[in-house]
Amino acid sequence: MGASGDPVAAAKAAVQAAKHAAPWGAAVVDAQTGAALLQVNAGAAFPPASVTKTITALYALDRLGPDYRFETQVLYRGVIKSGTLHGDLILRGGGDPTLDSDDLATLAAQLRDAGLQSVTGGFYYDDRALPNLSEIDPEQPDHVSYNPAVSGLNLNFNRVYFEWMSKSGASELILDARAQKYRPTVQMAVIRKSDRAKPIFAYEMAAGQDRWSVASHALRGHGGRWLPVRNPGLYAAEVFHSLARSYGISLDAPKPLAGGQGGLQDLARLQSAPVHKLIKDMLKYSTNLTAEVLGLTAGRGSNASLHDQAQSMADWARGRFNLGPVQLVDHSGLGGQSRLRVIDLAQMHAQSAALPVYAGLLKQIYLRGPDGKPRKNHPVKIHAKTGTLNFTSSLTGIMTARDGRQLGFAIMMADVPRRAALPVDQRERPRGGRRWQARARRAQQFLLQDWADRFC
Repeated sequence: MGASGDPVAAAKAAVQAAKHAAPWGAAVVDAQTGAALLQVNAGAAFPPASVTKTITALYALDRLGPDYRFETQVLYRGVIKSGTLHGDLILRGGGDPTLDSDDLATLAAQLRDAGLQSVTGGFYYDDRALPNLSEIDPEQPDHVSYNPAVSGLNLNFNRVYFEWMSKSGASELILDARAQKYRPTVQMAVIRKSDRAKPIFAYEMAAGQDRWSVASHALRGHGGRWLPVRNPGLYAAEVFHSLARSYGISLDAPKPLAGGQGGLQDLARLQSAPVHKLIKDMLKYSTNLTAEVLGLTAGRGSNASLHDQAQSMADWARGRFNLGPVQLVDHSGLGGQSRLRVIDLAQMHAQSAALPVYAGLLKQIYLRGPDGKPRKNHPVKIHAKTGTLNFTSSLTGIMTARDGRQLGFAIMMADVPRRAALPVDQRERPRGGRRWQARARRAQQFLLQDWADRFC
């Protein structure tokens, strides 16, 4: 089975049929021979958006290995006698991007089970396993939770949950560190109402505290959303302090650990899932914090800037896959200044198709039938990663043909001037953004269907 006609003309017709007018490029590369089966504007460089995470995934697998685990520890210095620690307690982060409040409760329970009842000294937190970044991309609105801080001690994807309940003209505002079982309240972040019209949210940091205000007119009924945390080390320590108290262990207010780390003894520890599981979830849910932690850890925790460390990953990718110029400003794709050529993305996936660990981590994407429904029994299988920013859409991955042959492919689309012109208050949900993305996804589906018929 195969489609007839010129593949380049067919690709252009597919995009035109989707009424997608922005600049775009596409490439398909045979994994066995390395030959490019299709190129349309394939030498053009576009913002990769979240398909950057595919580079981060390969980088982490190469540098850390699929079975690497992050570790969070509770340490002490001093002497424990009759249930009392005569010394200091330290919560040390190893960078785990998936640590949540339930996990901290597990650590607190380990202290109780070890017989700890009281601490005479201080309570400290150590978040220095990774550089402390107050945010990933400075061009994002303050309140979007997908642009959190990053540190060596992370919690709840460095987000705090804001819930409001309005009744009879009064509003109750709550901030908590919720997970599945536990919902500790927090003091390091506060929120209040404001009578202003815009912006909906405003933020400032004062006295080490995240201080939010929200426009009153936005608080209708009962609702909630996540807000980013800018000091995740303190956030995690504060939540642990609260959970320890619930197990009868009273601690002093948390303070950052300064100086060396020698002379500390282990009291409790918790490991993350292995890196291959973290990568699979990262690619499925496109979690920016996980991408940044994996990239920074794979870069050996250097104190270089995020931009410099991301570019080091780009240089690794160029050498590993023999790519052209790659410009990356982060490991997640959140920053719109990154640039990657379409053909390079397709070639990278063609070469990665032979890596069974990686290929199995990509999310399966289904071709659709005439009724628009996914055809889960289609003989051509596609495993890929999407990437979305304002007026930017990318799709890259591996296509497995009916006979088992594999193809690396990439589709990249972007209206960079339109994206750059967006005012800050429209960057979360820009006017026309949903329609633009719907047309981009439709064009991508048309292209995949043609390639499945033509090359597979």
